[in-house]
Parts: sequence; structure tokens; C-alpha cells
Amino acid sequence: MFDGFALDRVDVGEAQLRVRHGGSGPPVLLLHGHPRTHATWHKVAPLLAEHHTVVCPDLRGYGQSSKPPTTPDHAPYSKRAMAGDCLRLMRLLGHARFAVAGHDRGAYVASRIALDHPDAVTALVVMDAIPIGEALGRCNAKFATSWWHWFFLGQTTKPADEIINADPDAWYTSTAEQMGEEAWSDYLDAIHDPQTVRAMCEDYRAGLGIDREHDDADRRAGRRVTCPTLLLWAAKDDLEDLYGDPLRIWRDWADDLRGHPLDSGHHLAEEIPRQLAADLRGFLAETGARR
Repeated sequence: MFDGFALDRVDVGEAQLRVRHGGSGPPVLLLHGHPRTHATWHKVAPLLAEHHTVVCPDLRGYGQSSKPPTTPDHAPYSKRAMAGDCLRLMRLLGHARFAVAGHDRGAYVASRIALDHPDAVTALVVMDAIPIGEALGRCNAKFATSWWHWFFLGQTTKPADEIINADPDAWYTSTAEQMGEEAWSDYLDAIHDPQTVRAMCEDYRAGLGIDREHDDADRRAGRRVTCPTLLLWAAKDDLEDLYGDPLRIWRDWADDLRGHPLDSGHHLAEEIPRQLAADLRGFLAETGARR
């Protein structure tokens, strides 16, 4: 898995991140979602590494990255805090400017990097997400029924991690066939670590509060993503069912936007890695991030 890639642990100040990196050419940062680790990219990253330097960290709290103590407002697990980790990681690896692509929760971190640090981001790819502030602002019974896990994982009075840790295999379901044997093993290690499960819940607790505050503040201030942006979503998942055309929502957030659905379920990097890599390569070449 990740042949030719280095595996390191990088101290970024507030956290230590486990990271795979390899390849050569313009840098691209790949950010995983919940409850995955960086290993979700193991089929995509080598294809991108033919033309790019590819960096794949475990986000703060996930996988084998560190789990800082939290605070009452859950700010240590905000997407702003995770974005800061990623920016420092890329600078420590020698990349002042880079493209970033994120899936699921990683998409929120990727878009937060682009909003908070526009001078650092050459291109943004968002997969299977609309902004947290938009999702919660549009929340109705259909959303709450479909994405009820947001509110379960975000609980504080009846913490979800206490329930999940009693039987993580009953809550988190995936297979080696879908993920690949080594990536699945890495995922199992993560979901069976009570501290990782707690930290992943902290991600969702931040999402229901401080992350929405940050999104809403950006909207009020008129801040937008200024770099070229690609939105990809799984046609066999529920983003279209909830929002119709997700491009319509993202047009209020991004100046230079394009996108399309992909014939896949939610886990794009595992289900259609070659198609996803081809779309990423094409977008990065189109926007100038190539050799």
C-alpha cells in the first residue's frame, strides 16, 4: 500500500499528524472523511503521484494522529483548527502553495483552508459535501432523518462515544473487500481505539456549533473561495436527494466553480479510484497545477 511513499509523523504545533507523502510535481493535499484514515486514498494517491507530490495525513483526532484535549466550545476539533494543522504540515514539507482535495469531513477542512488561507491554495476539490452552515441552515425533517448521525455523534449530555465504544463493529461497518486489506486493517485499529472514537465525535460536536459560527461569519462578511473549485458528488448517495443540484448552493461560496456527479456510492476513493484520479488530474491540469 502506498508503494514509494514515505510514512512520517510530523509535529505541527498543536498536534502531531501521521502522514504519507510521495511523488513529484505540483503538490496536492488529500483529506479523508469520517471514520476513515489517510489509507482511504491508497488507490488514488499513486495515480496522482505520477504528476504530483501527494500528501495524505490523518486529520487531527483521526487514525494515528494525536488527539488534543477539547474545550467546552470544541474549538480544538473545529475545521479551522484542522485547517491550521494542514497548512503547517504543508509548509513543513516545503509547500507554500498547494491544491487541496477533501472528502466528507475532509471536504469541510479543505474548504476552510481555502477560505482562511486563500494565498496558500491553488485549487480546491470538494467531494460529497455542502458547507456545514448551509447544511444546518437548511435542516428539515428529511435532513434530520437522513443525516441523524450528525446529531447523535454531536451529543454532549449523552455522549455517543460511550455507546459506540461498547461495540464499535456494530456502529461502524465496512469490509476488506471494499477498502483493501491493509486500509481496512488501519480503519479497524482506528474504530477500536476509544480515544479516536471520542475525537471523531468531537469533530461532529464542533460541526454543530463553532464550525457553523465560522461559516455564518464568512457569509455575513461576503468571504468566498477565490481559487478554482471542483465539486464532485456520488450519484448513488443522497446529496442530490437532499439539495437537488449541489452546484447551485456552492455558487454562493466559490467564484470559479465547476462540478458533476460520479457513478458511485459515498466512498469515491474506494469505489471508483481510477475515475476519481482521472477527474482530479484533469482539473489540476486545467487549472495549471501540473508539471
